[in-house]
Amino acid sequence: MHLFEYKNRELYAEDVPVRKIVREFGTPIYIYSYNTLLNHFKAYESAFGNFPHIICFALKANSNAAIIKLFAKNGGGADVVSGGELFRALKAGIPAKKIVYAGVGKTEEEIIYALKNKILMFNVESEDELREIDRIAAKTKTIAPIALRINPDIDPETHPYISTGLKKHKFGIPIENALEYYKLANNLKHIEIVGIHKHIGSQLTKVSPFVDALKRILILVDELTRQGIRISYLDIGGGLGITYKDEVPPNPSQLAKNILPLLKDRKLTIVLEPGRSIVGNAGILVTKTLYLKEGQEKTFVIVDAGMNDLMRPTLYGAYHHIQPVVKNKRDKIIADIVGPICESGDFLAKDREIQKVKNGEYLAVMSAGAYGFAMSSNYNSRPKAAEVMVKGKKYELIRKRETFNDIIRGEIIPGFI
Repeated sequence: MHLFEYKNRELYAEDVPVRKIVREFGTPIYIYSYNTLLNHFKAYESAFGNFPHIICFALKANSNAAIIKLFAKNGGGADVVSGGELFRALKAGIPAKKIVYAGVGKTEEEIIYALKNKILMFNVESEDELREIDRIAAKTKTIAPIALRINPDIDPETHPYISTGLKKHKFGIPIENALEYYKLANNLKHIEIVGIHKHIGSQLTKVSPFVDALKRILILVDELTRQGIRISYLDIGGGLGITYKDEVPPNPSQLAKNILPLLKDRKLTIVLEPGRSIVGNAGILVTKTLYLKEGQEKTFVIVDAGMNDLMRPTLYGAYHHIQPVVKNKRDKIIADIVGPICESGDFLAKDREIQKVKNGEYLAVMSAGAYGFAMSSNYNSRPKAAEVMVKGKKYELIRKRETFNDIIRGEIIPGFI
Protein backbone atom coordinates (compact mmCIF):
# COMPACT_ATOMS: atom_id res chain seq x y z
CA MET A 1 0.00 0.00 0.00
CA HIS A 2 1.39 3.41 -0.96
CA LEU A 3 0.29 6.91 -1.87
CA PHE A 4 1.76 7.23 -5.36
CA GLU A 5 -1.30 7.31 -7.61
CA TYR A 6 -2.46 8.66 -10.95
CA LYS A 7 -4.88 11.58 -11.09
CA ASN A 8 -6.04 12.51 -14.58
CA ARG A 9 -3.22 10.41 -16.09
CA GLU A 10 -0.55 12.19 -14.03
CA LEU A 11 1.41 10.53 -11.21
CA TYR A 12 1.07 12.15 -7.79
CA ALA A 13 3.04 11.71 -4.59
CA GLU A 14 0.25 12.11 -2.05
CA ASP A 15 -1.33 15.42 -3.18
CA VAL A 16 1.61 16.77 -5.18
CA PRO A 17 2.23 16.13 -8.90
CA VAL A 18 5.54 14.32 -9.29
CA ARG A 19 6.24 16.46 -12.35
CA LYS A 20 6.08 19.59 -10.18
CA ILE A 21 8.75 18.20 -7.85
CA VAL A 22 11.14 17.15 -10.60
CA ARG A 23 10.79 20.47 -12.40
CA GLU A 24 11.89 22.20 -9.19
CA PHE A 25 14.66 19.85 -8.08
CA GLY A 26 15.72 17.96 -11.21
CA THR A 27 16.49 14.30 -11.82
CA PRO A 28 17.48 11.69 -10.82
CA ILE A 29 15.53 12.20 -7.60
CA TYR A 30 14.13 10.05 -4.82
CA ILE A 31 10.66 11.01 -3.58
CA TYR A 32 9.20 9.62 -0.35
CA SER A 33 5.65 9.68 0.96
CA TYR A 34 5.48 10.74 4.62
CA ASN A 35 2.07 9.18 5.20
CA THR A 36 3.06 5.89 3.57
CA LEU A 37 6.10 5.72 5.86
CA LEU A 38 3.99 6.52 8.92
CA ASN A 39 1.21 4.09 7.99
CA HIS A 40 3.67 1.25 7.48
CA PHE A 41 5.40 1.97 10.79
CA LYS A 42 2.08 2.14 12.64
CA ALA A 43 1.02 -1.15 11.07
CA TYR A 44 3.76 -2.85 13.09
CA GLU A 45 2.90 -0.93 16.25
CA SER A 46 -0.78 -1.85 16.08
CA ALA A 47 -0.10 -5.45 15.07
CA PHE A 48 1.86 -6.15 18.25
CA GLY A 49 -0.44 -4.05 20.39
CA ASN A 50 -0.04 -4.52 24.13
CA PHE A 51 2.63 -7.21 23.89
CA PRO A 52 5.91 -5.60 25.02
CA HIS A 53 7.80 -4.71 21.86
CA ILE A 54 10.26 -2.29 20.22
CA ILE A 55 10.11 -1.54 16.49
CA CYS A 56 13.78 -1.03 15.57
CA PHE A 57 13.86 0.32 12.03
CA ALA A 58 16.72 -1.20 10.02
CA LEU A 59 18.75 1.82 8.95
CA LYS A 60 20.52 -0.14 6.24
CA ALA A 61 17.33 0.08 4.17
CA ASN A 62 17.26 3.87 4.17
CA SER A 63 19.30 6.06 6.51
CA ASN A 64 18.09 9.56 5.61
CA ALA A 65 17.89 11.66 8.78
CA ALA A 66 14.35 12.88 8.04
CA ILE A 67 13.04 9.33 7.75
CA ILE A 68 14.78 8.21 10.95
CA LYS A 69 13.43 11.30 12.74
CA LEU A 70 9.89 10.43 11.66
CA PHE A 71 10.18 7.02 13.30
CA ALA A 72 11.91 8.44 16.39
CA LYS A 73 9.01 10.86 16.94
CA ASN A 74 6.59 7.93 16.80
CA GLY A 75 8.38 5.81 19.40
CA GLY A 76 10.62 3.79 17.10
CA GLY A 77 14.04 2.35 17.73
CA ALA A 78 16.89 1.47 15.38
CA ASP A 79 18.72 -1.59 14.12
CA VAL A 80 22.23 -0.45 13.18
CA VAL A 81 25.18 -2.27 11.62
CA SER A 82 27.94 0.36 11.78
CA GLY A 83 29.23 3.24 13.82
CA GLY A 84 27.93 5.59 11.15
CA GLU A 85 24.41 4.20 11.43
CA LEU A 86 24.60 4.47 15.23
CA PHE A 87 25.65 8.11 14.85
CA ARG A 88 22.73 8.75 12.49
CA ALA A 89 20.22 7.09 14.84
CA LEU A 90 21.37 9.08 17.86
CA LYS A 91 21.47 12.37 15.92
CA ALA A 92 17.90 11.79 14.73
CA GLY A 93 16.68 11.31 18.29
CA ILE A 94 16.42 7.53 18.63
CA PRO A 95 16.91 6.72 22.35
CA ALA A 96 20.05 4.66 22.92
CA LYS A 97 17.99 2.13 24.89
CA LYS A 98 16.03 1.43 21.71
CA ILE A 99 19.10 0.71 19.56
CA VAL A 100 20.37 -2.77 18.74
CA TYR A 101 23.74 -3.19 17.04
CA ALA A 102 24.16 -6.10 14.60
CA GLY A 103 26.80 -6.96 11.98
CA VAL A 104 29.65 -9.44 11.77
CA GLY A 105 32.54 -6.94 11.70
CA LYS A 106 32.23 -4.41 14.53
CA THR A 107 35.51 -2.55 15.12
CA GLU A 108 36.99 -1.61 18.49
CA GLU A 109 36.18 2.06 17.85
CA GLU A 110 32.58 1.22 17.03
CA ILE A 111 32.17 -0.99 20.10
CA ILE A 112 33.58 1.75 22.37
CA TYR A 113 31.20 4.27 20.77
CA ALA A 114 28.21 2.00 21.39
CA LEU A 115 29.25 1.27 24.99
CA LYS A 116 29.75 4.96 25.69
CA ASN A 117 26.22 5.68 24.47
CA LYS A 118 24.69 2.76 26.43
CA ILE A 119 22.75 1.07 23.64
CA LEU A 120 20.16 -1.62 24.37
CA MET A 121 22.34 -4.51 23.19
CA PHE A 122 24.93 -5.84 20.79
CA ASN A 123 23.76 -8.71 18.59
CA VAL A 124 26.92 -10.83 18.72
CA GLU A 125 27.84 -12.98 15.72
CA SER A 126 30.85 -15.08 16.82
CA GLU A 127 32.99 -16.26 19.74
CA ASP A 128 35.82 -13.95 18.70
CA GLU A 129 33.46 -10.98 18.71
CA LEU A 130 32.06 -11.96 22.10
CA ARG A 131 35.53 -12.11 23.65
CA GLU A 132 36.52 -8.84 21.99
CA ILE A 133 33.47 -7.03 23.35
CA ASP A 134 34.28 -8.39 26.82
CA ARG A 135 37.90 -7.17 26.48
CA ILE A 136 36.83 -3.72 25.33
CA ALA A 137 34.17 -3.45 28.05
CA ALA A 138 36.83 -4.30 30.66
CA LYS A 139 39.18 -1.72 29.14
CA THR A 140 36.47 0.96 29.32
CA LYS A 141 35.24 -0.18 32.77
CA THR A 142 31.74 -0.93 31.51
CA ILE A 143 29.41 -3.91 31.18
CA ALA A 144 28.31 -4.80 27.65
CA PRO A 145 24.68 -5.91 27.16
CA ILE A 146 24.52 -8.63 24.53
CA ALA A 147 22.30 -11.01 22.65
CA LEU A 148 23.77 -13.84 20.62
CA ARG A 149 22.64 -14.01 17.02
CA ILE A 150 21.58 -17.59 16.52
CA ASN A 151 21.48 -19.13 13.08
CA PRO A 152 18.45 -21.47 13.13
CA ASP A 153 19.31 -23.08 9.76
CA ILE A 154 15.90 -22.23 8.27
CA ASP A 155 15.52 -21.59 4.55
CA PRO A 156 13.81 -18.21 4.12
CA GLU A 157 13.02 -18.97 0.46
CA THR A 158 14.33 -15.66 -0.84
CA HIS A 159 17.16 -14.46 -3.10
CA PRO A 160 20.45 -16.12 -2.04
CA TYR A 161 22.20 -12.75 -1.67
CA ILE A 162 19.70 -11.63 1.00
CA SER A 163 19.28 -14.97 2.74
CA THR A 164 21.11 -15.08 6.08
CA GLY A 165 19.76 -17.94 8.18
CA LEU A 166 21.41 -21.08 6.77
CA LYS A 167 24.58 -22.83 7.99
CA LYS A 168 26.52 -21.76 4.89
CA HIS A 169 26.07 -18.05 5.64
CA LYS A 170 28.53 -15.81 7.47
CA PHE A 171 25.91 -14.62 9.93
CA GLY A 172 25.26 -15.85 13.45
CA ILE A 173 26.15 -18.82 15.62
CA PRO A 174 24.90 -22.31 14.66
CA ILE A 175 21.96 -23.21 16.84
CA GLU A 176 23.56 -26.50 17.85
CA ASN A 177 26.44 -24.55 19.42
CA ALA A 178 24.31 -21.84 21.00
CA LEU A 179 24.13 -23.27 24.52
CA GLU A 180 27.91 -23.48 24.92
CA TYR A 181 28.30 -19.90 23.63
CA TYR A 182 25.72 -18.65 26.12
CA LYS A 183 27.54 -20.47 28.92
CA LEU A 184 30.77 -18.82 27.78
CA ALA A 185 29.10 -15.40 27.75
CA ASN A 186 27.65 -16.03 31.19
CA ASN A 187 31.17 -16.53 32.58
CA LEU A 188 32.66 -13.37 31.04
CA LYS A 189 32.95 -10.66 33.69
CA HIS A 190 32.13 -7.68 31.52
CA ILE A 191 29.26 -9.24 29.57
CA GLU A 192 25.58 -9.09 30.54
CA ILE A 193 23.27 -11.46 28.68
CA VAL A 194 20.01 -9.67 27.96
CA GLY A 195 18.66 -11.28 24.81
CA ILE A 196 18.66 -13.64 21.89
CA HIS A 197 18.58 -12.67 18.22
CA LYS A 198 17.77 -14.27 14.89
CA HIS A 199 17.34 -12.88 11.39
CA ILE A 200 16.95 -15.32 8.52
CA GLY A 201 16.81 -13.04 5.49
CA SER A 202 15.09 -10.27 3.59
CA GLN A 203 12.16 -9.98 1.17
CA LEU A 204 10.35 -12.96 2.73
CA THR A 205 6.96 -13.65 1.16
CA LYS A 206 5.77 -16.31 3.61
CA VAL A 207 5.17 -16.34 7.37
CA SER A 208 6.15 -20.00 7.77
CA PRO A 209 9.95 -19.42 7.83
CA PHE A 210 9.47 -16.86 10.64
CA VAL A 211 7.37 -19.35 12.60
CA ASP A 212 9.74 -22.27 12.05
CA ALA A 213 12.77 -20.21 13.07
CA LEU A 214 11.02 -18.82 16.15
CA LYS A 215 9.98 -22.28 17.33
CA ARG A 216 13.61 -23.40 17.22
CA ILE A 217 14.73 -20.29 19.07
CA LEU A 218 12.09 -20.71 21.79
CA ILE A 219 13.28 -24.25 22.50
CA LEU A 220 16.70 -22.73 23.12
CA VAL A 221 15.21 -19.99 25.33
CA ASP A 222 13.57 -22.64 27.50
CA GLU A 223 16.84 -24.55 27.82
CA LEU A 224 18.68 -21.37 28.76
CA THR A 225 16.09 -20.70 31.46
CA ARG A 226 16.67 -24.19 32.87
CA GLN A 227 20.39 -23.40 32.92
CA GLY A 228 19.74 -20.21 34.90
CA ILE A 229 20.35 -17.85 31.99
CA ARG A 230 17.51 -15.34 31.73
CA ILE A 231 16.51 -13.83 28.40
CA SER A 232 14.65 -10.51 28.50
CA TYR A 233 14.68 -9.49 24.83
CA LEU A 234 13.74 -11.72 21.92
CA ASP A 235 14.92 -10.09 18.70
CA ILE A 236 13.18 -11.82 15.79
CA GLY A 237 14.85 -9.67 13.13
CA GLY A 238 13.05 -8.29 10.10
CA GLY A 239 12.65 -9.46 6.55
CA LEU A 240 8.98 -9.11 5.58
CA GLY A 241 8.80 -8.61 1.84
CA ILE A 242 7.02 -6.03 -0.29
CA THR A 243 5.30 -6.12 -3.65
CA TYR A 244 7.73 -5.33 -6.45
CA LYS A 245 5.86 -7.14 -9.21
CA ASP A 246 3.28 -9.78 -8.31
CA GLU A 247 4.40 -10.90 -4.84
CA VAL A 248 1.75 -11.11 -2.12
CA PRO A 249 3.83 -10.91 1.07
CA PRO A 250 2.28 -11.13 4.54
CA ASN A 251 1.58 -7.91 6.40
CA PRO A 252 2.58 -7.15 10.03
CA SER A 253 -0.79 -8.23 11.41
CA GLN A 254 -0.46 -11.65 9.75
CA LEU A 255 3.04 -11.97 11.18
CA ALA A 256 1.81 -11.04 14.67
CA LYS A 257 -1.16 -13.39 14.42
CA ASN A 258 1.18 -16.31 13.74
CA ILE A 259 3.93 -15.60 16.25
CA LEU A 260 2.24 -14.00 19.27
CA PRO A 261 0.49 -17.26 20.29
CA LEU A 262 3.96 -18.83 20.55
CA LEU A 263 4.99 -16.13 23.02
CA LYS A 264 1.95 -16.36 25.29
CA ASP A 265 2.78 -16.19 29.02
CA ARG A 266 6.46 -15.53 28.31
CA LYS A 267 7.98 -12.52 30.05
CA LEU A 268 9.83 -11.25 27.02
CA THR A 269 10.07 -7.98 25.13
CA ILE A 270 10.00 -8.66 21.42
CA VAL A 271 12.32 -6.65 19.16
CA LEU A 272 11.51 -6.35 15.46
CA GLU A 273 13.86 -5.00 12.79
CA PRO A 274 11.69 -4.05 9.78
CA GLY A 275 13.33 -2.07 7.01
CA ARG A 276 12.17 -2.77 3.46
CA SER A 277 8.56 -3.43 4.52
CA ILE A 278 8.32 0.10 5.95
CA VAL A 279 10.25 2.17 3.41
CA GLY A 280 10.32 0.07 0.23
CA ASN A 281 7.03 1.08 -1.35
CA ALA A 282 7.14 4.51 0.31
CA GLY A 283 9.71 5.80 -2.17
CA ILE A 284 10.20 6.16 -5.92
CA LEU A 285 13.14 7.13 -8.11
CA VAL A 286 12.26 9.54 -10.90
CA THR A 287 14.48 9.72 -13.97
CA LYS A 288 14.42 11.66 -17.24
CA THR A 289 14.58 10.08 -20.67
CA LEU A 290 17.68 11.23 -22.55
CA TYR A 291 17.56 9.19 -25.77
CA LEU A 292 15.66 6.43 -27.51
CA LYS A 293 18.09 4.12 -29.31
CA GLU A 294 16.69 1.54 -31.70
CA GLY A 295 19.31 -1.10 -32.45
CA GLN A 296 19.14 -4.12 -34.73
CA GLU A 297 18.31 -6.51 -31.90
CA LYS A 298 17.32 -4.23 -29.00
CA THR A 299 15.56 -1.00 -28.28
CA PHE A 300 17.10 1.06 -25.49
CA VAL A 301 15.50 3.80 -23.45
CA ILE A 302 18.49 5.74 -22.11
CA VAL A 303 17.74 7.67 -18.92
CA ASP A 304 19.72 9.87 -16.52
CA ALA A 305 19.54 7.43 -13.57
CA GLY A 306 22.06 4.61 -13.55
CA MET A 307 23.30 1.71 -11.50
CA ASN A 308 25.07 4.16 -9.21
CA ASP A 309 21.62 5.56 -8.28
CA LEU A 310 19.80 2.21 -8.01
CA MET A 311 22.04 -0.83 -7.68
CA ARG A 312 19.42 -3.53 -7.06
CA PRO A 313 18.63 -4.45 -10.70
CA THR A 314 22.33 -4.87 -11.50
CA LEU A 315 23.27 -6.52 -8.21
CA TYR A 316 20.33 -8.90 -7.77
CA GLY A 317 18.58 -8.85 -11.13
CA ALA A 318 15.82 -7.25 -9.05
CA TYR A 319 12.55 -6.17 -10.63
CA HIS A 320 11.24 -2.63 -10.18
CA HIS A 321 8.04 -1.59 -11.90
CA ILE A 322 8.68 1.41 -14.16
CA GLN A 323 5.87 3.68 -15.27
CA PRO A 324 5.48 7.08 -16.93
CA VAL A 325 5.03 10.15 -14.78
CA VAL A 326 2.45 11.28 -17.33
CA LYS A 327 0.49 8.57 -19.15
CA ASN A 328 -0.02 8.83 -22.88
CA LYS A 329 -1.83 6.79 -25.55
CA ARG A 330 1.21 5.79 -27.59
CA ASP A 331 1.98 2.21 -28.59
CA LYS A 332 3.86 -0.05 -26.23
CA ILE A 333 7.45 -1.08 -26.95
CA ILE A 334 9.79 -3.72 -25.55
CA ALA A 335 13.00 -2.07 -24.41
CA ASP A 336 15.92 -2.17 -22.02
CA ILE A 337 15.83 0.86 -19.74
CA VAL A 338 19.46 1.76 -19.19
CA GLY A 339 21.54 4.48 -17.60
CA PRO A 340 24.61 6.49 -18.61
CA ILE A 341 27.18 4.42 -16.67
CA CYS A 342 30.04 2.92 -18.67
CA GLU A 343 29.05 -0.70 -17.89
CA SER A 344 26.95 -3.23 -19.80
CA GLY A 345 25.44 -4.10 -16.43
CA ASP A 346 24.01 -0.60 -16.07
CA PHE A 347 20.29 -1.16 -16.41
CA LEU A 348 17.07 -0.50 -14.52
CA ALA A 349 15.04 -3.02 -16.51
CA LYS A 350 15.54 -5.48 -19.35
CA ASP A 351 13.07 -6.50 -22.06
CA ARG A 352 10.41 -4.43 -20.38
CA GLU A 353 7.08 -3.55 -21.99
CA ILE A 354 6.59 0.18 -21.64
CA GLN A 355 4.73 2.92 -23.47
CA LYS A 356 6.92 4.66 -26.00
CA VAL A 357 8.63 7.66 -24.45
CA LYS A 358 10.19 10.78 -25.91
CA ASN A 359 13.33 12.65 -24.94
CA GLY A 360 12.76 14.77 -21.85
CA GLU A 361 9.84 12.75 -20.48
CA TYR A 362 9.98 11.32 -16.97
CA LEU A 363 9.76 7.74 -15.73
CA ALA A 364 9.07 6.62 -12.15
CA VAL A 365 10.93 3.60 -10.82
CA MET A 366 8.60 2.24 -8.17
CA SER A 367 9.34 0.55 -4.83
CA ALA A 368 12.71 2.28 -4.59
CA GLY A 369 12.51 3.48 -0.99
CA ALA A 370 14.59 0.60 0.37
CA TYR A 371 18.19 -0.08 -0.66
CA GLY A 372 17.95 2.66 -3.28
CA PHE A 373 19.77 5.77 -2.16
CA ALA A 374 21.34 3.77 0.70
CA MET A 375 23.34 1.70 -1.81
CA SER A 376 24.09 4.52 -4.24
CA SER A 377 27.61 5.59 -5.11
CA ASN A 378 29.66 8.14 -7.01
CA TYR A 379 30.76 5.65 -9.67
CA ASN A 380 31.80 7.42 -12.88
CA SER A 381 32.11 10.54 -10.66
CA ARG A 382 28.36 11.03 -10.74
CA PRO A 383 26.90 13.22 -7.98
CA LYS A 384 24.35 11.45 -5.78
CA ALA A 385 20.68 12.19 -6.30
CA ALA A 386 18.50 14.58 -4.35
CA GLU A 387 15.80 13.33 -1.96
CA VAL A 388 12.40 14.89 -1.24
CA MET A 389 9.67 14.07 1.28
CA VAL A 390 6.00 14.79 0.57
CA LYS A 391 3.29 15.18 3.21
CA GLY A 392 -0.14 15.91 1.77
CA LYS A 393 0.25 19.07 -0.31
CA LYS A 394 3.61 19.95 1.25
CA TYR A 395 7.02 18.81 0.07
CA GLU A 396 10.57 19.60 1.13
CA LEU A 397 14.08 18.70 0.09
CA ILE A 398 15.56 16.28 2.63
CA ARG A 399 18.90 15.84 0.87
CA LYS A 400 20.52 18.29 -1.54
CA ARG A 401 21.78 16.98 -4.83
CA GLU A 402 25.55 16.59 -4.71
CA THR A 403 27.72 18.95 -6.70
CA PHE A 404 30.99 18.20 -8.47
CA ASN A 405 32.79 19.85 -5.57
CA ASP A 406 31.00 17.52 -3.14
CA ILE A 407 32.38 14.43 -4.87
CA ILE A 408 36.01 15.56 -4.56
CA ARG A 409 35.69 16.86 -0.99
CA GLY A 410 38.23 15.10 1.19
CA GLU A 411 40.62 14.27 -1.64
CA ILE A 412 44.20 15.50 -1.18
CA ILE A 413 46.90 15.79 -3.83
CA PRO A 414 50.23 15.00 -2.15
CA GLY A 415 53.05 17.54 -2.29
CA PHE A 416 55.34 15.20 -4.27
CA ILE A 417 53.12 15.37 -7.35
